[in-house]
Amino acid sequence: MYKDKNNHNKITGAIEELSHPDSYKMVYLPQHGHSMPSTEILRDLVEKLREVIFPGYFGNTSIQLETLNYHMGVLIDTIYQKLTTQIQRGICFNCKTESITKCEDCKEEAPKITAEFISRLPKIRRLLATDMQAAYNGDPAAKGFGEIIYCYPSMITLTHHRIAHELHKLDVPLLPRIIAEMAHSDTGIDIHPAAEIGEYCAIDHGTGVVIGETCKIGNNVKIYQGVTLGAKSFPMDENGNPIKGVPRHPKVEDNVVIYANATILGNIIIGKNSVIGGNIWVTNNVAPDSKIIQQRPRSGYFMNGTGI
Repeated sequence: MYKDKNNHNKITGAIEELSHPDSYKMVYLPQHGHSMPSTEILRDLVEKLREVIFPGYFGNTSIQLETLNYHMGVLIDTIYQKLTTQIQRGICFNCKTESITKCEDCKEEAPKITAEFISRLPKIRRLLATDMQAAYNGDPAAKGFGEIIYCYPSMITLTHHRIAHELHKLDVPLLPRIIAEMAHSDTGIDIHPAAEIGEYCAIDHGTGVVIGETCKIGNNVKIYQGVTLGAKSFPMDENGNPIKGVPRHPKVEDNVVIYANATILGNIIIGKNSVIGGNIWVTNNVAPDSKIIQQRPRSGYFMNGTGI
């Protein structure tokens, strides 16, 4: 196969090692003959969902109100067909059995999940409309709603998140995380699909924001760039494995403002109507109506470099 014997030995040796069970046991995924979910198709699906949620801004921008019902019907049918396939693939990805009967069950379950998700699209649109309003009210540079819908990274991310979150609540494996990471890659805003976010959420600028899995955010919360709503070190079980699923991220109540680069860690509560200043490290509960700021800066004067 390879003319040089030394090259032949190296390459065949690598093939044998890569094919050995000890090498691939943690990275091999048997798929029962099914393909993985397609990131390309999921990206296209999100674009079609944006076209449904914000008609006229994405996709066919020349639609007329007189034909909107027909246009929506065609879009929803396309979404239903493609999303059903991707949900089935996601279920297969998470399946641990080799049973063909189980795979048939997945085929029956996927259309039901897709139909339920589509029934929630009006709710997703309503929530995103409140997010758009919050962005407009909170940004004096915003010229109008259209600019926010079409341009703002926060709307891109929150659209992905609201879609991914509903899929997560329907127990769809893998797809919510793929959709969330698409927005993370595009905007630099990282929101876990399980995080709960209320109405009128504004993420100003947004770059570097991190919102963890068990985080709960109330209504009318404004978050600036670089904010982390994260976890402290998490507990381990008796075998040294991390314990999953326990609440470990902050709960942010209504009407809270969190300024740039604040780091809020752990299963704590930030009380309603509070303000968290920039560059603050918070690991304890904050009472309602609080203002947490850094110590005020002091000026120092030195002569000839002395006193530093």
